[in-house]
Amino acid sequence: MAALTEPLDSISGSASSSSSSSDGASSPEADGERLPEHVMELVDREIGGDLKCLKKVSGLLEKLTAENKALEEQVLTVSSSVPLRVSAALSAAEESRRTLEELLQKERLLSDTLLRHLQGSQSWADSLGQKLGQLDTVERHVKYLQCLAHIEELSDSIQQFLMTSSVWEAVGAVGTMAKLDLGLKESRCAHLQAHLRETLRFWHKILKDRLASDFDEVLTQLQWPFLSPPVASLSPPANAAELASQLELLVSQCTVNFDDLTAESKLTPSRPGLAPATPLSLPIQIMLLPLSKRFRYHFAGNRQTNSLSKPEWFLTQVLMWMGYSSNFMEEKIQPILNRARANINAKVELCRGLLSLVQEKLASDAPRLLYDDALFCHLVDEVLQFERELRTTHGYPSSLPGALPILLEESIFQKWLSVEKKMAVEKVDAMLSAEGAWSSQYRDITDVDELKAPDCAETFMTLLLTITDRYRSLPCPRAQLSFLALQKELVDDFRIRLTQVMKEESRCPLGARYCAILNATNYISSVLSDWADNVFFLQLQQAAVSLGEEVWGPLGATEVGRLASLEGSIFEGLLGLLERLKGDMLGRLLDAVMREVREKAQPYCRDRWLSLPSQSDQATMSLSSSACPMMLCMRDRLLQLQQLLCLPLFQSFWQGLAERLDHFLYQDVILCNHFNEGGAAQLQFDMMRNLFPLFGHYCKRPENFFKHVKEACIILTLNVGSALLLRDVLQQSQEEGENFSSEAQKPLPESALNELGVYRLAPCDVLILLSLRASWPGK
Repeated sequence: MAALTEPLDSISGSASSSSSSSDGASSPEADGERLPEHVMELVDREIGGDLKCLKKVSGLLEKLTAENKALEEQVLTVSSSVPLRVSAALSAAEESRRTLEELLQKERLLSDTLLRHLQGSQSWADSLGQKLGQLDTVERHVKYLQCLAHIEELSDSIQQFLMTSSVWEAVGAVGTMAKLDLGLKESRCAHLQAHLRETLRFWHKILKDRLASDFDEVLTQLQWPFLSPPVASLSPPANAAELASQLELLVSQCTVNFDDLTAESKLTPSRPGLAPATPLSLPIQIMLLPLSKRFRYHFAGNRQTNSLSKPEWFLTQVLMWMGYSSNFMEEKIQPILNRARANINAKVELCRGLLSLVQEKLASDAPRLLYDDALFCHLVDEVLQFERELRTTHGYPSSLPGALPILLEESIFQKWLSVEKKMAVEKVDAMLSAEGAWSSQYRDITDVDELKAPDCAETFMTLLLTITDRYRSLPCPRAQLSFLALQKELVDDFRIRLTQVMKEESRCPLGARYCAILNATNYISSVLSDWADNVFFLQLQQAAVSLGEEVWGPLGATEVGRLASLEGSIFEGLLGLLERLKGDMLGRLLDAVMREVREKAQPYCRDRWLSLPSQSDQATMSLSSSACPMMLCMRDRLLQLQQLLCLPLFQSFWQGLAERLDHFLYQDVILCNHFNEGGAAQLQFDMMRNLFPLFGHYCKRPENFFKHVKEACIILTLNVGSALLLRDVLQQSQEEGENFSSEAQKPLPESALNELGVYRLAPCDVLILLSLRASWPGK
């Protein structure tokens, strides 16, 4: 604070002086630089810039002096109290140290005492541990004996229940024994487990035999099994109510899952290609026994009914048993199972049991037929028919395996593929060599024969459709794709055969056989395009994409992506080859027709177009005599090919012919001649009134397909004034070049031509046509 008073005194002194000396006194700015900033802020806040307020300086000085004194007293007080607090803290620390040493000393004494006590009692602990171990052994022995006694007690109770025909109580006791078996599953008492398991199996077998015997007696009274169509009795038997009661009681008792009670596997082993199957319920097993015996009696061993050449015998017999038993299972057994809350479909379970007999028989017979193609094919046909009947007529669920998985075993499946291919190739050879192979069986029916497909093509696609129907129901997508690959191979082989026949017939492309080959190619391509959008083949396409290179081989990411997104199809490659063949054959056909047309048109090309009389000199105009052969040729070929080709192909043909004819007439007739007024009028009459109407049968505006000829006729028949004006405009435009065309949004020459109806010909072409006119002024 003393430091603050001195600057204030100097400030007041400087304020009272009127001026400063020029050599030694400092300016106010210099004094301000020497003062601390907080002092200046204090002076400004308390005094301000008003010199009249300098009287406040004395009060400010007194206030600051008092504050300075108070601060000095506080510093002295704090300085005197700090040593007292430090001394107290040091004393407390010393006291804590002494207490800690005393506690450590007590801990050492207690630890020594405890150690001596433990050493002294070790012998007692060892003796006590030995006694406890002996007690534990005795306790385990007692529990072991108690478990044995419980097993014997349960066995005695089961025996007593069976002797008194208390089947439900016997089932409950077996269930208790089964729970005990499950409780001992983690035990290391192997002998006890084995004893319990053997005892459980013993009573399990006796109980099942007892139930089976009683159930079989009731079934026999109900005339089970039904080996012929059941006949409704007019009067029910006298003991019908008693039989119904016994049937319900026995079925309910048999629905207990004994396989679960014995803690055995719930899945029965199956043949390769078949998923493990859950065991049949006991009622179905009992009902299946007489049918199983009859099946093995007739279709195993040396019986005449066991014939490899007649698989339909055992397959049909099984289907008949399913049909005969259907009503009994649904009306008698299923309601009892429903009341017993058993999740069992009686009809399906019986079908599954009978199907296991079929699978066993097929697995035995199929390998024996691998070297006999005829019998093997017959077996496959019968199995496919059996599967179809099983799924449709008897409503067997698609989630359960049928008889087809037997055919998917590797050796049998490969044989099936090879035989299918062999038979298909033989049928293709036969259909191509047949007398009516290249004629349509619907040729006399116009409404039906739109595609005009020859017999061989229809028969071939029917063959492919039959193959599809045969493998459509296969449960394995990989097997279906193998058959699809076979179909594609057959299509490609048939395409090659068509190509070979086409080359033989290419010397006469206008013949009926050549056109039939073209129709066959178009028909196969159309059918494959439809198949590519079929749901079944789309599903196969997705399955093939998921299998990847196993099916398609190494494909690019783009191609795989197209297949996955359904932009491409599984028949895309074949369709491309067929379209190429179709295009090649259409090209050959057009070439042949154009050769004839060119030959017939030679006199027309050399006609005297410069010396023909004008239109005004003729009473009526008629077709040029030199054009008649050409027009007749075109008319005859169009009519002929309209009869021979299907509508889509004929559409492509006449449009292609019109395009080529337009080019030929423009190049060889118009550009190669000069025309007077009469020649131009005659050319226009020949085209507009004779050529174009030939194609008017197939479209509304045939002139749109002859744009070069039509526009050339417009230019050649212009009156002289319009022709002169048009020539001047075109020549001027040609001379000025690009400068002229940049003046307007649309070039003037094109605008002038468009006004005349000329859109295809370029200005330079129009100038050439104008130069072919002979009737110019001054000539």
